[in-house]
Amino acid sequence: MALRTIDPRDTTWEQDHADYRVYFWDRSTNTSYEYEILDQVDIGELLAWPRQYAAEHGWTHTVYAVADDDGRGLIRLDGVLGDPFG
Repeated sequence: MALRTIDPRDTTWEQDHADYRVYFWDRSTNTSYEYEILDQVDIGELLAWPRQYAAEHGWTHTVYAVADDDGRGLIRLDGVLGDPFG
């Protein structure tokens, strides 16, 4: 992991809460299950739930933060990188 110091004054806005989506990937059936988190949760709690739920079902998962900048987009926070069925 590469680190550098930053000047926190270089940002123009911040948001205390984010919207999140969780995708579960069942590779045995090439099926996905998608959820949007409706309440504001602590990021530790958010990351713990899909890890446990996916492990219980034998699936993998990806957690995204939802970003709105010239259209809705997703920023990966945890889990599978790239094509989950690849």
